[in-house]
Amino acid sequence: MDAKKKELVGNYKNVGRELSKKGKPIEVNGHDFPDPKISKAVPYGVYDIGDNKGWVNVGISSDTAEFAVESIRQWWLKMGSKRYPDSTKLLIFADAGGSNGYRSRLWKKEVQKLSNRENLEITVCHFLPNEQVE
Repeated sequence: MDAKKKELVGNYKNVGRELSKKGKPIEVNGHDFPDPKISKAVPYGVYDIGDNKGWVNVGISSDTAEFAVESIRQWWLKMGSKRYPDSTKLLIFADAGGSNGYRSRLWKKEVQKLSNRENLEITVCHFLPNEQVE
């Protein structure tokens, strides 16, 4: 599981093509300055190695521990519990930084709440931070 790049939401210039009537181009913002009235989209993904399927939860709040764990919970409710109905354990691989970092107390607290709520034994394995990889 991991968060991906936050994206601006709105009618911004984007590389690619979109069909429109000749002589009537779609008006877009020429610069990608964030609009303070519109949040950024925050995609958070869960990849199930055993099923070779992914789940992406997109929010418009900040990338927080609560959002990360809620994304896992949504995956569990919509996909995981159906694919693994007899499972009592969940193994999560996460990077070492950001909202799901190994030092984040809020992340640990939220994972524990998920464990209690769904009656799952959850083990989290963090990848080494970049500065420790040689």
